[in-house]
Amino acid sequence: MHAYRTHTCAQLSSANVGETVRLSGWVHRVRDHGGVLFIDLRDHYGITQVLADSDSPAFAGIEKVRSEWVIRIDGTVKARAPELVNPKLATGEIEVYIRDMEVLGAAEELPLPVFGDVEYPEETRLKYRFLDLRRDSLHQNIVLRSKVIAKLRASMVAAGFTEFQTPILTASSPEGARDFLVPSRLHPGKFYALPQAPQQFKQLIMVAGFDRYFQIAPCFRDEDPRADRSPGEFYQLDMEMSFATQEDVFGVIEPVMRGVFEEFGGGRPVTGTFPRIAYRDSMLWYGSDKPDLRNPLKMQIVSEHFAGSGFKIFASLLEKAGNEVRAIPAPGGGSRKFCDRMNAFAQSEGLPGMGYIFWRAQDDGGMEAAGPVAKALGPERTEAIREQLGLGEGDAVFFLAGRPAQFQAVAGKARDQIGRELGLTDEDRFELCWIVDFPMYEQDEETGKLDFSHNPFSMPQGELEALQSQDPLEILGYQYDIVCNGVELSSGAVRNHRPEIMYEAFRIVGYDRNYVDAHFGGMLSAFKFGAPPHAGIAPGVDRIVMLLAGAENIREVIMFPMNQRAEDLMMGAPSEPTNEQLRELGLRMIPRD
Repeated sequence: MHAYRTHTCAQLSSANVGETVRLSGWVHRVRDHGGVLFIDLRDHYGITQVLADSDSPAFAGIEKVRSEWVIRIDGTVKARAPELVNPKLATGEIEVYIRDMEVLGAAEELPLPVFGDVEYPEETRLKYRFLDLRRDSLHQNIVLRSKVIAKLRASMVAAGFTEFQTPILTASSPEGARDFLVPSRLHPGKFYALPQAPQQFKQLIMVAGFDRYFQIAPCFRDEDPRADRSPGEFYQLDMEMSFATQEDVFGVIEPVMRGVFEEFGGGRPVTGTFPRIAYRDSMLWYGSDKPDLRNPLKMQIVSEHFAGSGFKIFASLLEKAGNEVRAIPAPGGGSRKFCDRMNAFAQSEGLPGMGYIFWRAQDDGGMEAAGPVAKALGPERTEAIREQLGLGEGDAVFFLAGRPAQFQAVAGKARDQIGRELGLTDEDRFELCWIVDFPMYEQDEETGKLDFSHNPFSMPQGELEALQSQDPLEILGYQYDIVCNGVELSSGAVRNHRPEIMYEAFRIVGYDRNYVDAHFGGMLSAFKFGAPPHAGIAPGVDRIVMLLAGAENIREVIMFPMNQRAEDLMMGAPSEPTNEQLRELGLRMIPRD
């Protein structure tokens, strides 16, 4: 017999009745039924009920065990009475009568329970993550993560991609977030950087002629954490392909993403062909470049109905160039109570409020428009708004006005809130889409300075001619995001593989050739020796698993995450270096002012 087990705690069934077996695992819970002790014995695979009465030679030892002790038991498999079968357990038809028991690892009093779904402070959960990971929901999330990664890897190999690993110690490069720096012992005063992404390396792999690359890549960014972003490190399905257009990338990634969500989404419907939405349209319709398409509401511009109208607040705003009025339709929201609640929501988000109109039935069987906006606009303009938005009795509409950049984020949140409160958002599905046609450049409203809006390595639509002849703010890039249920899963682009285009793209934002050579010399040098057109993308593994698991926080799908302050409470990182380590690296700590 094996030293620890003949079966796992999920294997035994009625076919094993009468057999002598050996099981090992954790004591999930103990129940004393008047001289009969029942133990739910748990391992990675499942739970088996084992028991002993006073006739068992192991009874005295079993009386001493407590929750989360690790034990080995030998016993006889017995069938449960029909009325005692537990259909929720894979082993629910049987139980094991204990003949012998050995304690393999006793446990002290637990700082947090493993059995049940008791909520504990996150700091405690992270400090004792090894215990937290024993809890079934979190344990299953981590197993799901492993299965998703295996599926992604198999799908990419099946699509003709080859997996390669790129360096972890590399040179610093500006990617929009802070680098983690690693001091060099052999080169005092110099530092490596952990890669924010394998961006330059994967492009060099294309230049080297490998055609289709992927890896499940670790990425490191010293940025503030959010619910959908882990501080420090994250993983992505990084891919790049040569002689490829934007459509080629879509053709590869869509079936990979669809396959993952169909296989692990618990039967929830998944988008067929992913719709393509231009960035400009997404910001107009949804107030975000990460739209949740489970919500069918689309915002529209209604400025023409307010220009020169009796609603003086909006009419005066529209006299200034760049301002507009947008409307959020709210089918079924036609009550003053709901409208007041949404107005308060806008105020809680920092806006003065939202104007609104709602339509209600009249005693004569007709319909009237209600609210201060309707009164100020008059029936003709109000009716035109209703017809444009396709609204009717029992519906409402909300308005925001000014410069879109100043209110559209709140408008997007209001759209989401309206969709949830009115039951318009179908929570039980996965809606994926592409956001395309991102602007290459954006302008700081205060300084007027131009900067890249998305990815400096992207190919501009129109290539060099566009850079030299068009208004930079009108130039679009071959850049694209994939979004699911309001969560950005990935950014990607057709790459700029021609040095003269790269120099010109950086010149527009104020960087000369020397700057480009100094920061991207390795890649530029490679491009001068025959670079193929190439394109890629990198869907985030953590966020994919978070959506599949239905988790609200990305730390629920990462085995050993850091806390909100980027600390590993379990291992004590970051930690202070010793004086000896600092001397060896030629470093000295200077107190921060």
